[in-house]
Amino acid sequence: MHIAIAGNIGSGKTTLTRLLAKHFGWDPHYEDVDTNPYLNSFYEEMQRWSFNLQIYFLNSRFRQVVDIRNSGKTVIQDRTIYEDAYIFAPNLHSMNLMSTRDFDNYRSLFELMSTFIQPPDLLIYLRASVPTLVSQIQKRGREYESAIRLDYLKNLNDMYEEWIDGYKLGKLLIIDADTLKVSENPEDLGHVIENINAQLHGLF
Repeated sequence: MHIAIAGNIGSGKTTLTRLLAKHFGWDPHYEDVDTNPYLNSFYEEMQRWSFNLQIYFLNSRFRQVVDIRNSGKTVIQDRTIYEDAYIFAPNLHSMNLMSTRDFDNYRSLFELMSTFIQPPDLLIYLRASVPTLVSQIQKRGREYESAIRLDYLKNLNDMYEEWIDGYKLGKLLIIDADTLKVSENPEDLGHVIENINAQLHGLF
């Protein structure tokens, strides 16, 4: 089974992935940030490195999905391939940080890849306001993220909401990351776990 967590930068995906993997005994698959060769360059010069970064993520995420389906295990994944294609790349294009030529090339490659993969059995979306995102980003203190612009985060949030509103690929669970603090409050985590069980096993 494939469970995936979607959400903006700083919404708490990695933390929730770790907590749910520990609780359920699932295999966690994390986003490749520490070894990503483009992230630092991208945040310093978005227009120059946007296409390279998105291609790197697309390749990395595609390999992850193939590995997940071939593993025969229940896996929880930190961020999905769909977020790259429907949110991050279109946002860069709309902000004139990726050329139309590069964006069309990227989308063509994604459309081909998407014919070879299956969507998650359950998608968990962490909905968070921009102040929550900023607070979380500052708290974890990644140097390259200190240059993220507020309008960039807001545009991403708007595109996440549009994507989730039309999401029809499988089961969907929406979590309010502004009010549910799963890393700080065991009751909040318990509430999320109950909702996941209900989605996966129909325990209402």
